[in-house]
Amino acid sequence: MNKIKNKYILLPVITAIFSLVFLIFVSNTFKISTDKLYIDFLKDASSKNISTVYVTTSPKIQVKLKDGSIYETDNPRTNNFKENLLKDGINVSEQTLTNPAEVASIAGFIISLVVLGIMAFKSSKIKTKSMFSATNLDVACVEDIGFNFDNVAGNEEAKDSVQDIVDFLKNPDKYSAYGARMPKGLILYGDPGTGKTLLAKAVAGEANVPFYAVSGSDFVQIYVGVGAGRIRSLFKKARSHGKAVIFIDEIDAIGKKRDNGSGGGSDEKDQTLNALLTEMSGFNETEGIIIIAATNRLDMLDPALLRPGRFDRHIEVTLPDVSAREKILKLHLKNKPIKDIDYSEWAHKTTSFSGAKLENLANEAAIIACKDNSCFIENEHLDKAYSIMLAGYEKVDRGYIKDNDRKITAFHEAGHALISLKVLPNDKVSKVTIIPTTKGAGGYTLSIPEETLYHNKEHLKKKIMVLLGGRAAEEIIFGQDHVTTGAYNDLQRSTQLVTSMVTEYGMGESLGLLTMGKLSDSGLANQEAVFSECKDLISELYEEVKNILTDGKEVLESMTDLLIQKETICYEDLINIVGEKSNIVA
Repeated sequence: MNKIKNKYILLPVITAIFSLVFLIFVSNTFKISTDKLYIDFLKDASSKNISTVYVTTSPKIQVKLKDGSIYETDNPRTNNFKENLLKDGINVSEQTLTNPAEVASIAGFIISLVVLGIMAFKSSKIKTKSMFSATNLDVACVEDIGFNFDNVAGNEEAKDSVQDIVDFLKNPDKYSAYGARMPKGLILYGDPGTGKTLLAKAVAGEANVPFYAVSGSDFVQIYVGVGAGRIRSLFKKARSHGKAVIFIDEIDAIGKKRDNGSGGGSDEKDQTLNALLTEMSGFNETEGIIIIAATNRLDMLDPALLRPGRFDRHIEVTLPDVSAREKILKLHLKNKPIKDIDYSEWAHKTTSFSGAKLENLANEAAIIACKDNSCFIENEHLDKAYSIMLAGYEKVDRGYIKDNDRKITAFHEAGHALISLKVLPNDKVSKVTIIPTTKGAGGYTLSIPEETLYHNKEHLKKKIMVLLGGRAAEEIIFGQDHVTTGAYNDLQRSTQLVTSMVTEYGMGESLGLLTMGKLSDSGLANQEAVFSECKDLISELYEEVKNILTDGKEVLESMTDLLIQKETICYEDLINIVGEKSNIVA
């Protein structure tokens, strides 16, 4: 499109240049160079040889003879000069003699300039319009989306919550008989990757209505009024179809709570939000149009957006449970060459995985199988993909690692594994390795947490103990002065857990059932007491961990020896060691 516009602009430019060059050429070529005496002019007049005399106020007059030749002579400037010429039958013109080619050149040059001016004006107008116009929103309507609930595995509760919306779009008369109105909008909220966008597409696909997909950031502009105009433009397009589903992803970009501040930066967002609220309200009735919005932060949205009549229904799209994970894995592996995949085992292994993560797991496994030139995707490929997603790629060149460093890493990971086996027997330790990864880990311990909705205080304390197991093992074996930086991440996570227990979950003594966040807002936080309690609690748990490891030192050393020998050990190896050395597992 831009190339065509450039061609059109080049045409008048070339014409103007050609006209100017031709004008200079004509002026120099056809310049009147003949100059005669006035007496000769009088002889021509008396001989009736003159066709036209061009009389102006200049000192010279131009004379055109009947044979076409032209010359100049002096202008007598007498009062009856023109009258005498006319009496002799000679044409008199009071304009300068001009060449037709010269006139054409001047006309072409002027016309070219006018055309260029018009095109420049139109171009600036289009630019201004594109800068401020709402029609600049590039959103395509998908008529036949080819996607339905069969393509969305899991999320059964969420799917059930939108079934009536689909039925409403298909059979509006059925609901009108009961006096029921169509919900104006749905808010889908939940963790990233849980399938909010897929669910919105499935609603449009099931109802077989046009689908408009936009992002909240599409309406965020620095120019006041552009976002609001784009909202109106979007609804206008949707109304042209009668029925439609508008999906606004990341709606918190425009739907955040409004404040009373007079900041210039918020004016545009406020106007955009107001336009959305108005379009969804009864002032602009949008019968047959459903607005579905997705967000990860429902608590950040403006209350006016969440009230009935706007987004009537709030649907949480949660992380899939074990049954849903199995269905999602089957869906993503359905068209892939698979062999001997234990879906149930992988559904249990992938606790807390979102639908997007499960899709990525299947894709990574397919890539690994392809790199290995395997005919099928098997459990070993899924296992490699699982480790890569959680810990990163294993480093191939490990020759630079000193034996002492390998020994420290082995004791550290064995400490984690042993504490996990002791205090959290329901969390299966599936893999322990001392192979460093590309994510910076010197080694890692993979556990499959127990599937549960809630965690009590005792469970959280045990999670902290597992995190402290690596540091405690280093201290017991190498001494307090020789502990390493390997526990850096463990200490961060344990600090976060113990802080949340005391300040957010109401599991501490210093704040009781109060939360630090709300107290800080009121300026009433007792930070010294909170710090003291967190420190005392984590020190108490650390001592308990050291006692467990000291009592099971023989088992710890056996695990370490096997780790140094094999580099990677699994759950069965750990159980065999424990069974041989002691009855440590409860």
